[in-house]
Amino acid sequence: MKISSRSDDILITYALGSCLGITIFDPIAKVGGLLHVMLPASIVNPAKAANNPYMFVDTGVPELFKACYKAGAKKERLVLKVAGGASLQNNEDSDQFQIGKRNFLMLRKLLWKNNVLIKAHDVGENFSRTMLLEMSTGNVILKINNETTIL
Repeated sequence: MKISSRSDDILITYALGSCLGITIFDPIAKVGGLLHVMLPASIVNPAKAANNPYMFVDTGVPELFKACYKAGAKKERLVLKVAGGASLQNNEDSDQFQIGKRNFLMLRKLLWKNNVLIKAHDVGENFSRTMLLEMSTGNVILKINNETTIL
């Protein structure tokens, strides 16, 4: 997880396969953050979650929001975007654990309980993504197979 309020910063995470990249940005306070989570629920390894809460959706997302609030962001102004959650198996049927799907489902449940909406997302499929958050604009840029798009 990384947060910033510096307009010249670009937050970036690489190789989002089944992992999720989650960005939040307050366009008024110009505060934002990027979180790269690997697994949906910290219950699978509470010790690891205590040491690195950013590894899990259920513990990392609250930490992202708290850090941005502490830096001056307001919940009602936050723009949230998500990418990743892919199945990198040959086909979806061979993805026994479906981590990507479970990550996105856990995120949606957590956000729903906290009355937070996702503004845009690019999840699923069978390819990895690189995700960037431009702090000067709040734009979220995705790089997928040498193509660049704004989410």
